[in-house]
Amino acid sequence: MDGASPRAGSRRQAEIMSLLQEAGRVSVEDLAARFGVTPQTIRRDLNELCEVHRLTRVHGGAMIASSVANLAYDARKLVAQPVKQLIGEAAARLIPDNSSLLINLGTTTEEVARALAQHSGLLVITNNLHVAAELYRLPGVELIMAGGTVRRADGGIVGATTVEQIRQFRADFAVIGTSAIDRDGTLLDFDSREVQVSRAIIECARRVMLVADSSKFTRSAPVRIAHLKDVDVLVTDRLRTPESRELCERLGIEVVETAGEEDADTAD
Repeated sequence: MDGASPRAGSRRQAEIMSLLQEAGRVSVEDLAARFGVTPQTIRRDLNELCEVHRLTRVHGGAMIASSVANLAYDARKLVAQPVKQLIGEAAARLIPDNSSLLINLGTTTEEVARALAQHSGLLVITNNLHVAAELYRLPGVELIMAGGTVRRADGGIVGATTVEQIRQFRADFAVIGTSAIDRDGTLLDFDSREVQVSRAIIECARRVMLVADSSKFTRSAPVRIAHLKDVDVLVTDRLRTPESRELCERLGIEVVETAGEEDADTAD
């Protein structure tokens, strides 16, 4: 009966939450095939879980909801990876050769670093070990690692020493990510130590580029980084609401959207 009984629905929703804990994101299509039910049934399950704040609905599926703790790094890498890759490639095209960059933590900023392979004459300063791993072999990049405490969870380097070293530079660009964007345009994250570094990166750049997929406008996090008014360019898959588009227009932010189809996959 397509999972019509309340007990079957409850078991299915519990399994959906288990899958979300592992992967960070699920799609309606994959869940319907996994449980042998219709997409409409899965959408109803996801909507019910969303109503009790256990997940956040995104285009084509859902992602786990938390306003106080981020997903594990491996889960974040899996979520919307094709979307992040497109964002990274679009952001890299905006960065000219022979320029200097500050790059902060995040799986989307790592995609930007990966897309810089053909650039030349770049100076990159970062507190992200994964960004460094992408760049240190490239002949066109001079890489500087900011020192500090290495966060085991994701290879991020944070702390007062990191902030102090970042403040030694004045870069052409800051390439930053964020965990959430509040309705009023506040950029939010989860770790106050990471936020201190991100603030320094923003302050030490002539031009700030935010790379963030559209799901960031539906998420929440507890620590304030900055505000969209501090951003010069937003590279995203799509501004999905009139409110977010109006906000960017009012603040004079250059917006680059990478999604060209209605069914483009988006998530954190």
